[in-house]
Amino acid sequence: MASLPTPRFDSFYRYPELTELLQAYAQARPDLVQLRSIGKSHEGRELWLLVVTNLATGADTDKPAFWADGNIHAAELTASTAVLYYLHALVSGYGSDREITHLLDTRTIYLCPRLNPDGAELALAERPRHIRSSTRPYPFDETPVDGLTLEDVDGDGRILSMRIKDPHGAYKPHPSEPRLMVAREPGEFGGEYYRVIPEGTLANYDGVEIRLNKDREGLDLNRNFPGGWRQEFEQWGAGPYPTSEPEVRAMVEFFVTHPNIGAAISYHTHSGVILRPMGSSCDDDMIPEDLWCIKRFSELGARLSGYPAISIWHEFKYHPKDIISGTQDWVYEHLGALFWVVEIWSPNKEAGVEDYKWIDWFREHPVEDDLKLLRWSDEQCDGRAHVDWKPFDHPQLGAVEIGGWDKMNYWRNPPPQLREREAARFPKWMTQLALSLPRLELLRTEVEPLAAPADATAGGNTWRVRLVVGNSGWLPAYVSKRALERKVVRGLMFEITLPEGATLVGGELPRFEGPQLEGHAPKQSPLAFLPDPELSADRAMAEWIVRAPAGTRLALSARADRAGAVRCEVVLE
Repeated sequence: MASLPTPRFDSFYRYPELTELLQAYAQARPDLVQLRSIGKSHEGRELWLLVVTNLATGADTDKPAFWADGNIHAAELTASTAVLYYLHALVSGYGSDREITHLLDTRTIYLCPRLNPDGAELALAERPRHIRSSTRPYPFDETPVDGLTLEDVDGDGRILSMRIKDPHGAYKPHPSEPRLMVAREPGEFGGEYYRVIPEGTLANYDGVEIRLNKDREGLDLNRNFPGGWRQEFEQWGAGPYPTSEPEVRAMVEFFVTHPNIGAAISYHTHSGVILRPMGSSCDDDMIPEDLWCIKRFSELGARLSGYPAISIWHEFKYHPKDIISGTQDWVYEHLGALFWVVEIWSPNKEAGVEDYKWIDWFREHPVEDDLKLLRWSDEQCDGRAHVDWKPFDHPQLGAVEIGGWDKMNYWRNPPPQLREREAARFPKWMTQLALSLPRLELLRTEVEPLAAPADATAGGNTWRVRLVVGNSGWLPAYVSKRALERKVVRGLMFEITLPEGATLVGGELPRFEGPQLEGHAPKQSPLAFLPDPELSADRAMAEWIVRAPAGTRLALSARADRAGAVRCEVVLE
């Protein structure tokens, strides 16, 4: 085997480097890591998926599975880092870490570190552009003929802001910190005011009006999933129809063809928060058992990561009247698998701003928060998070100043020295989630000879054959009540395979659907008023009556969509 690669977590990988890194993991540990492509991006790049499991203990599809993806949005590059960090933790920890070893022996981890490689390449270019997601032109394949287009005008590799003196401007320098632009008070006049606009160039500027152009690449891949999909007039960037985009279609097809996925996390940036379902309706509309379960795992994530866990519907909306749909609506609301979005990194918290309300903070917040952030930039980021204003001769606007917050490198993503620290918050939680998934186990088999047939030519003796299996996981085999409600998971499927010379003469059919198995999660406290009547709902038995000669070998199996499969052979004796 090749030696295990040593990844770097303080910088972001371009696509060719990322591909080489993933190939190196697969070459170093072919017993644990398989590298697959689940499709191609709009520009033809492979969408890489790592299948991480101990192949000696079974195929990936025969085990319950956990999924993690990142970087569906172009500039949210630390999301990719978080997935790579977990990959390295799994592969390097196997054999020495008890939990990780048991995890990969019994379960499968699917990792997609960069779901949107095209957008990430644009964000990492020497002259970067910070589009939302895919690079495909949408909704129209036309370049703007007027207005302001965001770009790196002065060639310093950053897209910052431009300020222009204007008596009608909405901003003014802070009285004690003139680098900092703060909002003009209602009714205020007579001061030095500025118009603050994004860095970029203007086409056909008439000297009066400045209109910000939408990105020519107007897609948001996270709005292209089937769950809660709405047209452009209701949901910006959703695409012409659900799964119209190859990146989203590849992920959806993989989930549909891999029903063993019982839980998933999608990594984004930023806000420093764990988001739980649902996105399209309130907690009161959720199935109570699912809400209790998701809240419990969310609280576990908050404790292990240090990030608060909140509801998308109740606490994380861009506007109070908006509904945010995306991956979470499809994975939980359609498929009934457990799902979370993690928004990595909070510059606010890093600067000592503790009491902030995520999205609402960006609409309005105290000036004191800005001063804390400016001090953080000076003291912890060498003054790079907020760039000092510098004069620039703009090709259309003339004399301007360029500076302000570097949103790409210090807001959308942590500074280099903090990226590994943020990524390291989540492996313990992901491992505990995956270890809680249902897992089908063989408990025992029984072969009992019955009376020999009166007619010796009837084909040999008669035997009772039993297969007993159980769910050793914390979660039930169906994972959520939502999955049962949506009829996306079958009950336990038992099957017997008869060789030539053997016949089934009683008991169950050769293949039949059994019950849904519960997990070992208690339904209530031991102090509950009434005991739980389901004392053995975590196990089930199949029974067949077979006529065959002694010594015949029979193949038995049981499978649960989200709990894996068991197979065995019995000898009639």
